[in-house]
Amino acid sequence: MKALTLVWTAAATAATAALGGLATDPESRWYTTLRKPEWQPPTLAFPIVWTALYADIAVTSAVALDSDGPAGAHGNEATAGAARTSGAPTAVERQKAIRAYRAALAANLALNAGWSWLFWRSRKPWLAAAEAGVLALSSADLARRTYALNRTAGVALVPYPLWCGFATVLSAAIARLNSGRH
Repeated sequence: MKALTLVWTAAATAATAALGGLATDPESRWYTTLRKPEWQPPTLAFPIVWTALYADIAVTSAVALDSDGPAGAHGNEATAGAARTSGAPTAVERQKAIRAYRAALAANLALNAGWSWLFWRSRKPWLAAAEAGVLALSSADLARRTYALNRTAGVALVPYPLWCGFATVLSAAIARLNSGRH
């Protein structure tokens, strides 16, 4: 992983966090009066989890972008030399995979920041829940793409789509509990 790539992915995830944070207000009267499921984590859990996930996205994305991938049958950059003799991706195929990865990462980060604006500012829990579902699918796709470029990084990114899946269920539960209010 190159330092410059990590700076780029860290800046992109930090910008996502900052943009989403601008919309987030867990102390707002609107939010504090919403009914929430009993199983919702405490408010303090969210910034802790998201900070760890943003760091995970930044590092795993940098590793993936700088790998020799796609991993192909051999799985990671450590075996890239052997893979080249057995039908490994060409430089053109690698560049295509990297461009597609960058686009998937950008779309995912836009969806990530967008949820906060739909839920907190627009106050549309059902729309936010639907968007969270799209984010969860996008996050699973990002983990799949990461795995294709570097298996270790792909496995390390799995908590992100899992959390987004949980966030989808939580968003839908809040929307359902408050459907008569908005």
